[in-house]
Amino acid sequence: MEDLVKKNTGEANEKDIIFSKSIKAGKRIYYLDVKKNRKDELFLAITESKKVMVGYGDEAHLNFEKHKIFLYREDFEKFTEGLKQVIDYINEQSGEPQSDGVASTDDGNGTEDKDDGLKFDISFE
Repeated sequence: MEDLVKKNTGEANEKDIIFSKSIKAGKRIYYLDVKKNRKDELFLAITESKKVMVGYGDEAHLNFEKHKIFLYREDFEKFTEGLKQVIDYINEQSGEPQSDGVASTDDGNGTEDKDDGLKFDISFE
């Protein structure tokens, strides 16, 4: 009951989402949520939500399995460097063609949109 009162009075701002981006990928959805902790510091909460069927026959129902990672500002650079290295490694091992880090997609109008790979531009100023 006390938690409900805190939420209604605005005291539980560590749970508030400042900005959110969802990424649908097959049976999974990834949520990238910017939140604020009790010290008014912003951090990134990454949530993977996956649809799973629980039970069999008439007892079967849809459920969501969730996993969370909290990433703090002081770790952004190291995290993005490590993530890029791992992605590059997977692409190399999978025999994916490397196009000097620049991927392009045809928009159907004869023009290409260029995407130069993994970029994070996060500013908390």
